[in-house]
Amino acid sequence: MKNLKLKAKRYIERKARVRAKIVGTALKPRFSVFRSNVHIYGQLIDDEKGKTLISCSDLSIKEKARRTKVQIAQSVGQELAKKAVAKKIKSVVFDRNGFKFHGRVKALADGAREGGLEF
Repeated sequence: MKNLKLKAKRYIERKARVRAKIVGTALKPRFSVFRSNVHIYGQLIDDEKGKTLISCSDLSIKEKARRTKVQIAQSVGQELAKKAVAKKIKSVVFDRNGFKFHGRVKALADGAREGGLEF
């Protein structure tokens, strides 16, 4: 139990350290990533107004059968980028949210880049 509390505390500290350096605006929103053990979520946030502009997750992806979590994360990134380009958002600030830029987080970012987002 003590080990889990320590892990959670370290995650919160990493998240705050990363978040202190990043601010999203309406023209260049913050691309926030959340990764759980099962799902992955991405959203574009305008921090000036405190509003979520666009969100997408693997819950909305339909072709998940026989695909790895990394492949699903990449398709989530592409789907989010399509929605962003439709709203005329081309440039974002990436917020890895305390997670390592590796694996599913990197795949989500690569998918968003393939879809047309710049960061």
